[in-house]
Amino acid sequence: MTIRWTHLLASAAPLALAIAAPAQAQSAQDIADLRAEIAALRAEQAESKARIAQLEAQRDAARTVAQASPASAAPSASPVVMAAVPSQGGAAAPVNPAGGSAPGVAPAPVPSRLALNGDVRVRYESNFGLDNVRDRDRLVLRARLRGTYAINKWLAIGGQIATGDNDDPNTTDITLANFDDDLTVALDQAYLRGMFGGLTVYGGKIPQPFARTELVWDGDVSPQGVSGSYKVPLGKGSLKANGLYFIIDDAVSGRDSRMFGGQLQAETNPSAPVKFEIAAGYYDYHLPSTAGGDAGDFRTNRFAAGRYLSDFNLLDVIGAVQFNGLGERWPVRLVGDYVHNYGAIDNQDTGFGIDLLLGRGNKLHDWRFGYGYAETEVDAVLTAFSHDNTNLASNYLQHTLLVDYVIAPNVILNATWYHYRAKDARFTTAFSPTDWADRVRLNFLANF
Repeated sequence: MTIRWTHLLASAAPLALAIAAPAQAQSAQDIADLRAEIAALRAEQAESKARIAQLEAQRDAARTVAQASPASAAPSASPVVMAAVPSQGGAAAPVNPAGGSAPGVAPAPVPSRLALNGDVRVRYESNFGLDNVRDRDRLVLRARLRGTYAINKWLAIGGQIATGDNDDPNTTDITLANFDDDLTVALDQAYLRGMFGGLTVYGGKIPQPFARTELVWDGDVSPQGVSGSYKVPLGKGSLKANGLYFIIDDAVSGRDSRMFGGQLQAETNPSAPVKFEIAAGYYDYHLPSTAGGDAGDFRTNRFAAGRYLSDFNLLDVIGAVQFNGLGERWPVRLVGDYVHNYGAIDNQDTGFGIDLLLGRGNKLHDWRFGYGYAETEVDAVLTAFSHDNTNLASNYLQHTLLVDYVIAPNVILNATWYHYRAKDARFTTAFSPTDWADRVRLNFLANF
């Protein structure tokens, strides 16, 4: 039988096509699957890039907010405020409540550029002990709200709203009286703040830049002007320089009243068994204009015919030592402050204070106990900005006892007793040489 090759090829062609068709189909499916996998990988890569960008943005925002946050709940701009016996009733830093853990991992929130904190304090105060002066009890309220907003990584705006008398820079307290009248509230601080590495600059009505005690600077005083602080590490401690140009009274005609001040601070390792701190400052006041002041500003300094009788060029030296050997809850802290006025017209030019504290006072169930003794001569300090804990801002001998207890997170109970008299009764006619007055304060303070 003769086989024709053309017939054979014609017969085999359909069979070959039938065999090749599934192979071609399989190859097309593989290509489609490969393309789908590539598209999925590209989508996953794009999602990873977006997630990385989001995390970097969160990191940058967190750095910005950290730079914009205020130094403490305490309105002190200085990281180590040496006020051993505070006029705020032993106010401690806010206490962070203990938080529980939730199941799963929550995504990190994007930090806000706005940071807010504040406090509310209710006080009962009793005044007694002076002959021929009636005893007086009163209920006092203080409320403060502080905030900063980060414009960028180096510039922030900030301010504080507080109760109190607009004409009294020494206090944000307000007496609850006057037939239930509404409270007086003022813009207590408003400023721009720039941060450039170790340098911090403020301008406006600003937080206090200096390490201080109540002997020279009341804790409520917010200077008006420009300040700068530069801090560098020093071993395990630090060295800091503070400067302030303080505009006190702007005269329409004649010379303005102002102050130039500077201070150097040094501290050793805060976690060492014994910590040392020292601060030395010089404040040069020029006070030709007093038109913007009132009787509360001049208080117990010698003042007549619209002017101070003394000039005020104050050398202020503060030293502190803290022993941490009794454990975290029971540090022992001793603070001393010496002030001398080189501008006084006579020898009424010197003051000092010594304060001893036992206990921490800023965590749940903490106790803190304190005793202080201070005395000043009549023109040793400028009483427009010194303490208002008693009726005598200078020319006094004063004993202070205090106890703090942290009753709950961010909630503090305090009792403070001031026992004081005039150092020289010639300059304070309301006090006889033997008169001792007493002021007792019971404080309930809540921070947030």
